[in-house]
Amino acid sequence: MDWCHYRFRSRWDLDAPPAAVFAVLANGDDYPRWWPQVREVRRIDERSGAARFRSLVPYDLRLIVSEARQDPSEGVLEIGFAGDLEGRARWTVLPQGTGTRALFEQEVVARKPLLRRLALIGRPVFRVNHTLMMRAGLRGLRAHLAARTAGPAGAPSGPASGPPGGNAV
Repeated sequence: MDWCHYRFRSRWDLDAPPAAVFAVLANGDDYPRWWPQVREVRRIDERSGAARFRSLVPYDLRLIVSEARQDPSEGVLEIGFAGDLEGRARWTVLPQGTGTRALFEQEVVARKPLLRRLALIGRPVFRVNHTLMMRAGLRGLRAHLAARTAGPAGAPSGPASGPPGGNAV
């Protein structure tokens, strides 16, 4: 077993239309506004960016994130990672009742030397760290979507629009 290899899956059920959820997830530039552990996103070009993540465990992960696929009709967003983690992540956004189910799948290999040195003993901690990050992301996205829907003084703000062009994170 490669102790530096990780697979993660999360399911987020949201009270918002799939198009609104897809638009927010496709706009990587705004992740730091609603996901506390996404500390920084800096665009490199139309399809890639540099990102810095930090959750409960006191270390930063620095990545170059590149858009691999953005398909609103299928509800699929895919990105590739390089840097402290190498691999890919995929969001699949699907209608679920009156809302949306967003499925997150990630497969990565830790490349950061500290993570590799601590792989065997740190693995359970790294997995819990990821779980806590995903929970915070879900809370942040729910609040962000609710604020977009409510608009000023509780008035609906209209449908969400997607980002122009590709988006990396």
